[in-house]
Amino acid sequence: MKKIIVLLAIMIANFVTDAQVKTPAPSPKSKLEQVVGLTDVTIEYSRPSAKGRTIFGDLVPFGKLWRTGANANTTISFSEDVVIDGKTLKKGKYAIYTTPKADNWEIVFYSETDNWGTPDEFSESKVALRTTAKSEMLNRPVESFTISINNLDNNFAHLELSWEKTLVAVKFEVPTQKMAMASIEKALAGPTSGDYFSSAQYLFQSNGDTNKALEYVNKALSMVKTGEDVPFWHLRLKSLIQGKLNDKKGAIETAKLSMAGAEKAKNADYVKMNKESIAEWSKK
Repeated sequence: MKKIIVLLAIMIANFVTDAQVKTPAPSPKSKLEQVVGLTDVTIEYSRPSAKGRTIFGDLVPFGKLWRTGANANTTISFSEDVVIDGKTLKKGKYAIYTTPKADNWEIVFYSETDNWGTPDEFSESKVALRTTAKSEMLNRPVESFTISINNLDNNFAHLELSWEKTLVAVKFEVPTQKMAMASIEKALAGPTSGDYFSSAQYLFQSNGDTNKALEYVNKALSMVKTGEDVPFWHLRLKSLIQGKLNDKKGAIETAKLSMAGAEKAKNADYVKMNKESIAEWSKK
């Protein structure tokens, strides 16, 4: 009898779990990802619908701060610094708040992004950038609130907010030319010390060409500028490569240099690893 009761309880619990009702959200979530030039832009927001209501000046009052959507904060993320109205907005994630008016809107990029709707206490210190944009009348209504990125160019785009018969567009500029030139100059300058180190590390760890790994780590070490400390982790890798090539004497000498650098940097882990390796190579 007890077994039957237990089985019935389990069946009822499973039924209750499986019977959870799912219904569509009144303001469904949306996510937009767009590359502008070389800058990644991501927007996340909820999309309320008009449903026959008068929106601006009624449901969304003029002159009052609006969450710019529904539910949790509408957010926008930039992977690079952008320029809006001649002012720099640092790369990062922001909540978008707006104050709609009949002829123009105020748009605020707010550094705090975890509010539900507008902040309980609005703080000017969290305003990363504030700008205004003219509102335009559309020739056809937009049923669901829509945020889009349009008029794409390598150097700019427009963040557009549209609902009912209103459209507001904010131009933002991206640093495409600066990023492209930096990439070109880096490529033309050739591999960096870090590139050689990573290549040597890969060859060593993947049991690749050990002699080539030694060549690469030596190139990395040769690129250290005069007066700078030689990276002790580079020396550590070189000693391991030398050990693998059965150059025990060279491995011990390099490990001692790595240990000295690690001691100076107060990195106990590398000091310990080098001591253990020196002890091992000294036995053979």
